[in-house]
Amino acid sequence: MTTNADQQFVEMVVRAIVGNPEDVKTERTVDERGVLITLHINPADMGYVIGRQGQTARSIRTLLKIVGAKNNAHVNLKIYEPEGSRGPRPRPVEAVDTSAVDDLNI
Repeated sequence: MTTNADQQFVEMVVRAIVGNPEDVKTERTVDERGVLITLHINPADMGYVIGRQGQTARSIRTLLKIVGAKNNAHVNLKIYEPEGSRGPRPRPVEAVDTSAVDDLNI
């Protein structure tokens, strides 16, 4: 395998599961900690790549580590999220005790 086999692997797997495969791009950087592959996808496909409770992303990372180990490299995957792409998470609504004012007949 070539040194970019890990990058090609990520692109192949992700293109197979997203709705906009033409938007899949990767950046590969190497430093003293190993290889970092940054994945850029269409925001509409984020759910397909992350998966329920992150299972799909975790599986891709596991397979990527195996590909990296085969080439004696420590490989990590970062899924790029543009600033503001994820809205604020809704807070659970707490029940408010209104018993003190319920019988004011207002």
